[in-house]
Amino acid sequence: MKEILAAARQTFSEQGYERSTTLDIARQLNISEATIFSYFISKRDLCMHVIKGWYDEITQVIESELPLVPGTRAQLHFVVHKHLVTLMQEGSGMCRLVLSEGRTVDDEFASLLVELKRRYTSPLMKVLAAAQRAGEIRPQAPLSLLRDIAYGSMEHVLWDYVANGNKPDIDATAEQLTSMLWAAFMPVQPVAEKLAQFHREVADALRRIDSA
Repeated sequence: MKEILAAARQTFSEQGYERSTTLDIARQLNISEATIFSYFISKRDLCMHVIKGWYDEITQVIESELPLVPGTRAQLHFVVHKHLVTLMQEGSGMCRLVLSEGRTVDDEFASLLVELKRRYTSPLMKVLAAAQRAGEIRPQAPLSLLRDIAYGSMEHVLWDYVANGNKPDIDATAEQLTSMLWAAFMPVQPVAEKLAQFHREVADALRRIDSA
């Protein structure tokens, strides 16, 4: 079974889901196609197992290495950098597969991806939750929103790479994204908030004068 999954990962990564066939995978291993179907009920089922196995691997790396990084901003940078390296360098074929198949209308597959992504993003969610308790980031911002902002910005970069072949400098992009996200996540400074409130009050007063 491990050999089938390894061959399937290579085939799906290189050819995509639609162009891959279980017959191609069987021929790589010198086995019959029926042997594959003795373990997996369909090509879709095989693909789901491939993606789950890949997510398990990259998630375990994040779960084991992230706690060793000191400081919230450094942890955010670690997640961003590791994500870009994993999907644009080490697993570019799997990146294309996940992004393309992530838009499938297959409910079972969509549900699986939701669960895999939930576990994959959980380490960052824990970092953000701890940072909120420590007052390092905006206390009122929903953690799910902060997560979506972080991974949404990275997905935009990944889509540009997958769709247009525009591969940026990963180190520079990771630092730029981290700086942008950190600035957005930081709590509003009291002085700046008071100044903004003053500007709002002045604007309200001027509108009242104009209307009078």
